Amino acid sequence: MNATVAASLITGLLSLAGVMLSNLLSERRRENALRTAQAVTDEQLRELTREVREHNNFARRMPVVEEQIKSIHHRLESLEKKGANT
Repeated sequence: MNATVAASLITGLLSLAGVMLSNLLSERRRENALRTAQAVTDEQLRELTREVREHNNFARRMPVVEEQIKSIHHRLESLEKKGANT
């Protein structure tokens, strides 16, 4: 094997090693970025779920409050009528 072929093989192997190392590091960076993005998405989803549950609880209680307001309004009207009759 002459020196030119040997030098070419060594250069090719070192280039291949460099590309493989670069790809490995790049893949690790992408995986870390993906994990971070997924963690942020999961946290946002948890927060949204909490807010929806809070809203649903409010929506369940609202008809009860409306009914209580109607009852209070009727009582107030009856008290006003009694006061006007007195």
